[in-house]
Amino acid sequence: MEMYKSASPSSAVVVGIDGSRWSVDAALWAVDEAVSRDVPLRLLYVVEPRGHGAVDPQQEAQDLACADVSVRRALVAVESTEKPVKVEWEVLQGHPSRVLLDASRSADLLCLGSLGIAHATGHRLGSTAATLATSAPCPVAIVRSGNHHGVMQPRHVVVEVDESPDSAVVLEAGISEARLRRAPLTVLAVRQTAPSDGRDKVHDEGVQARLDRRLARHRLANPDVEFNPVAIRGSTLNYLDRQADSIQLLVIGRHRRPGIGEIVGTARSASPQVNCTALICQHNQRL
Repeated sequence: MEMYKSASPSSAVVVGIDGSRWSVDAALWAVDEAVSRDVPLRLLYVVEPRGHGAVDPQQEAQDLACADVSVRRALVAVESTEKPVKVEWEVLQGHPSRVLLDASRSADLLCLGSLGIAHATGHRLGSTAATLATSAPCPVAIVRSGNHHGVMQPRHVVVEVDESPDSAVVLEAGISEARLRRAPLTVLAVRQTAPSDGRDKVHDEGVQARLDRRLARHRLANPDVEFNPVAIRGSTLNYLDRQADSIQLLVIGRHRRPGIGEIVGTARSASPQVNCTALICQHNQRL
């Protein structure tokens, strides 16, 4: 593992570090992403200014010391993977959302813990993650830590497809993630409402047939990926709840009809049914 301080914006997988175990988990999750793209893993810690008064040198020194400890903890964790990843690190001052948004402009991927410690204010970093998931120009991964030690079967990557412009890039991202993580790929087509004329079964079969046709060329182009097309009635949240132990990653579009707040909102607004990592993409992003 190579390590050095970042000197200038360049292509990288960027991870927001804040001293919490969730941000360390995000860094660990991001290692394979950086290796697969052959770009550095950039650890970014943001020191938020404390008010508008005179700078307290002692407090400033404490904040920088906290940043140093937090970054080093993440570095040790990444190094323990023994994977060939080049690591950069940087400590910047400013509002976390704005600094990370600026960093995302040159990033291939932005990775954040689903929870965390906003070190200067005591707020949860969840609000920062929710903001960036809807505004960053690159794909955003909200990494959730979970205990799945009892699960013996490979855990799936799940892609939610619909008729939005994001759907094609979401599917491509899901295929790439399934290949990277050597996981089965479940492609989910959701019908929000049931027809009222008693033809539910026929309608469901039609949705499944359209999904199968849509995936036909992707199966041919990606013989190393196991596709599992699933058409469901209801909501993605209900599916995630039922299949919680078998899912490691959910890939969704930023412009999905129900919105992304239920998936990646703040700790208060996000659904407790979501306990897997979420990757948010949109149609004009580079993967």
